[in-house]
Amino acid sequence: MARILVIGIGNEYARDDAAGLRVARALQAQAPGGVEIREQSGEGAALMESWKGAGTVVIVDAARSGGAIGSLHRFDASQEPLPAQPFRGSTHAFGLHEAVEVARSLSRLPRRLIIYAIDGRDFSAGIGLSPEVERAIPAAVAAVIGEIGELRDEPGYPS
Repeated sequence: MARILVIGIGNEYARDDAAGLRVARALQAQAPGGVEIREQSGEGAALMESWKGAGTVVIVDAARSGGAIGSLHRFDASQEPLPAQPFRGSTHAFGLHEAVEVARSLSRLPRRLIIYAIDGRDFSAGIGLSPEVERAIPAAVAAVIGEIGELRDEPGYPS
């Protein structure tokens, strides 16, 4: 397994819910060596299985935090509980928030788990992101690339 795993979460047929997938696809061409990019639907049990054995994981997902549409939020789930509010309304009863907190209670979180969330507007059936979410994709990609650089610079990171 790669030293850093990036997981883009979403459903490309639910408009802004595809934001995490779009970030993951953009990262495919830009990710440095030692970084693996995956796409997931966001179903909690599959997420837990996907990050099994990974020491460092970065997840990108769409959210409904009540903030400005297209705003980007960062959470360090390895340091503190993941707030439920931005991830309410997931299409899965057992989604990202539940997977993180169940994994935490079972001591199955990755050593480092960073989550980026992009506030979406429209999660209805269809293809295409809201204009604000579309404009947020490059910033999210840049943030994840910066995060990867910082994670690689941490003491104890395998070279």
